[in-house]
Amino acid sequence: MPSENHTKSLNNKKFDTIIIGSGAGGLAASICLSRAEQKVLVLEQHDVPGGWCHSFYLNGYRFTPGVHYVGLVGDGLSTSELYEGLGIANDMAFYRQNPDAFEHCWIGDERFDYPADFKTFEERLIQHFPHEKKNIIKYLKLVTNIGKQLGLIPKVKGLWQHITIPFRTKHMGKYAPFSLKRVMGWYIKDPLLKLILNIQVGNHGLAPAKASFVLHAAIMHHYHVGGFYPMGGGGAIVKAMVKAIKAKGGVVKTRAAVKRVLLEKTGGKQQVIGVELINGEQVYADRVISNADPEITYKKLIGEDYLSKKLKKKLNKTTYSCTSLMLFLTVDMDVTKAGIDSGNIWRIPNEDLDDLNSDMQKKDILEGEEFSGMFISCPTKKDPTSFNGKHHTIEAITYINYDAFEDYEGENMERSEAYLRFKEKLIAKFFVTLEKVIPGISNHVVQKELGTPLTNKHYINSTRGSVYGTEKSLKNIGPFSYKAKSEIENLYMCGASIASHGVAGASYSGVQTAAAILGCRQDDLLKPVADQQLQIFEAEDDTNYPDWMRKKIEMKRAKIKAKMV
Repeated sequence: MPSENHTKSLNNKKFDTIIIGSGAGGLAASICLSRAEQKVLVLEQHDVPGGWCHSFYLNGYRFTPGVHYVGLVGDGLSTSELYEGLGIANDMAFYRQNPDAFEHCWIGDERFDYPADFKTFEERLIQHFPHEKKNIIKYLKLVTNIGKQLGLIPKVKGLWQHITIPFRTKHMGKYAPFSLKRVMGWYIKDPLLKLILNIQVGNHGLAPAKASFVLHAAIMHHYHVGGFYPMGGGGAIVKAMVKAIKAKGGVVKTRAAVKRVLLEKTGGKQQVIGVELINGEQVYADRVISNADPEITYKKLIGEDYLSKKLKKKLNKTTYSCTSLMLFLTVDMDVTKAGIDSGNIWRIPNEDLDDLNSDMQKKDILEGEEFSGMFISCPTKKDPTSFNGKHHTIEAITYINYDAFEDYEGENMERSEAYLRFKEKLIAKFFVTLEKVIPGISNHVVQKELGTPLTNKHYINSTRGSVYGTEKSLKNIGPFSYKAKSEIENLYMCGASIASHGVAGASYSGVQTAAAILGCRQDDLLKPVADQQLQIFEAEDDTNYPDWMRKKIEMKRAKIKAKMV
């Protein structure tokens, strides 16, 4: 991954804007500010940029911990508009996951597939639950309305549109105060149907009783035309963003952890003047954007002595999203014969999701034969260019309670024997489920590695290893979320805890923060660029692959064949 030489000194250098953290939000903000002729510096504590979007390699096999699929990719859809507006679309390509089943629901012994077309989705649900026909139609129409209305808000222009926005977003306003469980109960009665409609709670990590209905509806709408995966994994998105920053003279520096934000009292008010790195170097800027979460930003980088009572009270009440276990596997088997395709697998028992969430968050995570819920993805089926013809990669994820690892929290990267034994037991528990999904997989493992909450905390620097920033409950989103502009002069924020989470959501938060700095609107920074066009290919059908892509696939498979001779 391209980045500046981490040994090059920054001491006493001056920039227009320093951005702490190179997640999708920080990089998007950097692109916008760089294009506005600002001199921008991005500081990343890890040895590669990208935050949750970064990719890493284990013995030549690529994995991406935070990018498993993206929605709203296609002409006129917001994710494509984002990348085209940022001027990076030509440096990326996406694969459409199985359009007939981009989500596989394994609910106990029941099976249901999400098709990419929302109308087909509705028809398929009605076919399975004819007694709920009217309710299904009403509920999915509500989801669609809310998804569309959320998309209107950043596009508001002029006085008249501001006046009329409450009428054009009436469904969103009406249902904003309510939980997913409550709204679902008003419309849907069949328990299995509820589980199917709520299977994507894994995309915000909350039980229906705590989750915002509007947020969950927004996620469903985000995938209403299916799921898409970047060619080259999440790292390809990062590579394109870094390239755009550098093209405008911006600097992205890795292995550059920030120790503190430098403040200066002017006119009785604290204002940001730069940052101090862990190595003691001090770098100055007119403003600083933190892509770190609020806990890290305010309590560690600023310090509570400089915060208002109101902000400290809010910080102390803030809860963070769930953390995770991620098992990364390379296997030498034909997973296609086992029924694995480019679609995601969500596997849960056929029981109440709130009870399931409580079980997943228990402290003793070794209790029980299997993890209560699991997400299983096969990147080599999602990105055909990554498959060498012999080895597939698997990413299996479950959400857990961070306190399960409190005994090992003080350890450095030289982990204790007790920690390593604990990991092996957890890996064994993963395989109980994986054997039921991909029979025989245990006999075909080439390599395996388990990422834990402590891994998340070390590489991503997230509070309690959280995967979605602040908890996406009603008290932490919308008007109650942290704002882009902070109470400290010249300090701004972006990322999953500000506007929205996920790859696209965090990226849009960076654009919004840049707009706040530049005194313009989000859409002003994402104007269509005539020569930018995001390419989309089919993961399940190579008929229309261009010659360069076919050659890329052939070369990768030729290498493994040569090694086998």
